[in-house]
Amino acid sequence: MKGHAGFRLGPLSGPLRARSLALALVGSGLLVLAAAVSVALGDYPIGLGEVFEVLLGGGQRGQRFVVWELRLPRALTAALVGAALAVSGAVFQSIARNPLASPDVLGVTWGAALGAVSVITFAGGLSGPPAQVSVPLAALGGGLLAGLLVYGLAWRRGIEGFRMVLVGIGVAAVTGNLTQYLLTLGDVTDATRALVWITGSLNGRGWEHVVPVGAALVVLLPAALLGARLLGALQFGEETVRGLGVRVDGARTALLLLAVALAAVATAAAGPIAFVALVSPQIALRLAGTATPPLLGSAVVGGLLVVVSDLVARTLFGGFELPVGVVTAVLGAPYLMHLIIRSRREARV
Repeated sequence: MKGHAGFRLGPLSGPLRARSLALALVGSGLLVLAAAVSVALGDYPIGLGEVFEVLLGGGQRGQRFVVWELRLPRALTAALVGAALAVSGAVFQSIARNPLASPDVLGVTWGAALGAVSVITFAGGLSGPPAQVSVPLAALGGGLLAGLLVYGLAWRRGIEGFRMVLVGIGVAAVTGNLTQYLLTLGDVTDATRALVWITGSLNGRGWEHVVPVGAALVVLLPAALLGARLLGALQFGEETVRGLGVRVDGARTALLLLAVALAAVATAAAGPIAFVALVSPQIALRLAGTATPPLLGSAVVGGLLVVVSDLVARTLFGGFELPVGVVTAVLGAPYLMHLIIRSRREARV
């Protein structure tokens, strides 16, 4: 077929579409450029050429400190968190066959936030080595529990996308309100920090935040690519997939757990950044022209969206820095309204 080719890399194989490949390559280039601009701008400005010089091992001592210790970890965390959220959203939307399905709408990110805030409230804050381990683990556990709850309540001899979204909205409301309640029980200082965190913030992110999200993507993204063929087949309905000899329930459960884990790890690193998982897969789908959101394209778009949003949040208002979640919410809320209106129009046809 014109514009299509194939690839095989060990157990990975499938169609390689020209537009999907172009999206991944061009988007990766834009992501690197946006991250370099983010590293260059700040109270101590550094030229783009000097940024790349430092990354290659040169530059002045002060520049190396600013780049490697202060700004690069934040930019990398933004890119990795955005990629993880976007891939998670792409898997959810493909399985549910609904563009409204994403970990923030379905309550997964709020479940992760509830787990993390529980530790922050009852175990002593956001700082120190214990918190660096316990908060991410609690966020992962909370996200997994919320995801399993949505899956269990939405299951009726299969998963229907609209039911899954409705159940997820209910779970998100409950976990979100419980999170807000826990903030009233803790120390004022910890509650204030946690409030900024649950808005979605990259302030003060270091290498200890980069490593867990990077490791999760290295392990889980290839696993998601292995299931990409199933995600495409699910668009034709469960009976068709079963007719092809695929164990739908087990494969779908594994993919959902993978998506929940990606969202939970990303939330543990930067808080529940809103709408990235919702918007990025749909942008990638339209740019690639595919039937389902492309996983690699979604990852690149998500990383680019969070890096650019964090750059805007950090520099647009001078010395006043917004949480990145505020910017993504401003960008994503109109798109969510558009999806809801479009879904209602399609339901009337």
